[in-house]
Amino acid sequence: MTLHPSLRWLTHPVLIAGLPLLVVLTPVQGEEMPSFNLLIKAGHFIPDTVEVPANTKFRLLIKNEGPGAEEFESVELRKEKVLAPGASSFLIFQPLKPGTYKFFGEFHPDTAKGQLVAK
Repeated sequence: MTLHPSLRWLTHPVLIAGLPLLVVLTPVQGEEMPSFNLLIKAGHFIPDTVEVPANTKFRLLIKNEGPGAEEFESVELRKEKVLAPGASSFLIFQPLKPGTYKFFGEFHPDTAKGQLVAK
């Protein structure tokens, strides 16, 4: 079989050697990462307990309704995120073993407390 001159680059050895890597790195479509919502309002986390599936990667969607800035922080999970009032963001968590993982808000440490419970 003879390739058209404009397609000969497809037979370059470097391209051919890299094709298996492309197949391995292509994300699987259809498997949606579970997402959970967390609201920060007036120095409190709502809800203060978020149940998540154990041994499953997940996304925590965080929205700060204010009135001031607040931080989601967890020492044991090694996660932190500061949000200005009105801001939204997210954190991705690798699969957690079953258990309870505490988090807090650094700007309101007396009231902004919560936990992730992996079941």
